[in-house]
Amino acid sequence: MFLSTSSCTTSSAVKQPKVFFSFRRSPRRSDEALCTGTEGRRGVWDAQVMGSTEYTKMAVNSTNDRTWSGCAVLFLRCCNPGSDLLTFYKDKHGKFSMFKVIKLTLTDVAGGLDGYEILKLHDADPFLGVELKFMDALPCKRFLDSYACGSLLQFLSQHASRLLTLPDEVAMEAVLKAGTHILDHDLKNTDLCLQHIYQSQPVRLRDDEVTQLEQQLQNSYAPPAQTPQEVPKNCFLFQKRVFDDRPLTSADQQRFAAHVGRDWKRVGRALQKNCRALKGTAIDNLAYEYEREGLYEQAYQLLGRFIQSEGRSARLGRLISALEESKLTNMAEIMLDIQPRE
Repeated sequence: MFLSTSSCTTSSAVKQPKVFFSFRRSPRRSDEALCTGTEGRRGVWDAQVMGSTEYTKMAVNSTNDRTWSGCAVLFLRCCNPGSDLLTFYKDKHGKFSMFKVIKLTLTDVAGGLDGYEILKLHDADPFLGVELKFMDALPCKRFLDSYACGSLLQFLSQHASRLLTLPDEVAMEAVLKAGTHILDHDLKNTDLCLQHIYQSQPVRLRDDEVTQLEQQLQNSYAPPAQTPQEVPKNCFLFQKRVFDDRPLTSADQQRFAAHVGRDWKRVGRALQKNCRALKGTAIDNLAYEYEREGLYEQAYQLLGRFIQSEGRSARLGRLISALEESKLTNMAEIMLDIQPRE
């Protein structure tokens, strides 16, 4: 059995009411919920809390003057001797694992990733302080309900046992405050707790350390970077396929002229970046000089000028790159004689 804030001896600064809960163990959630924001499988909890927990609109209706937001501080500690959450937080290698435990626990109890954020982790010896900002009343209510029924401590214990190598079902203790109010005294009145959280506005932006831990957590779920495909010498890559990078021929010139149509100028401007003969007004001069002969001759002369100027450096790969830059993928497939997919 887990106890809420009375699971073990609490510091004399805060005296907590004794509230007992019983529950069935929940299936363990997948870590990937941190990236997808999905709820996954929720635990089934048998909790009995005296008083009404019906969510009324009082907390929201009283905040019409601004968007709903509020701040609360969750104080956590492990009751087992020799198992100190602060020690993990202060450890260079344990800090990230401790942050991941907290993040997974919050994702479980708030129903996803939206509507709240961690602003700061701090040393509140013997507790680890977690400053939270809520941007929506609904995730805040879910959090309060989970805290009141004991499921937050259960999730925290499960994740800590798995990621911090602590004993299974290790006993945890928590204290929840909003400003000067200790919310553990008012858990039977959800609306009052929401009001206290709403009235406690954050006084800081998210701590740089938390930002770095969040980024590290996202990176840990990112798919591994794919090793770039090695391209043999005198070859080039197009649509993940390797082609011989041979010099352009008169046959290429004819095929290009027959299919490129009005887009020949776009290809010319892409080629002129690395071809001196096509710079300046060269392309416009070609258009004027061969206007009577039509688009075929204009395109033919363009590629001819490129081949004549660049010699053996006028290769197929350069033309394909120019076609890709001009967003003429279909034309590139024609030049490479790639048959269209059925």
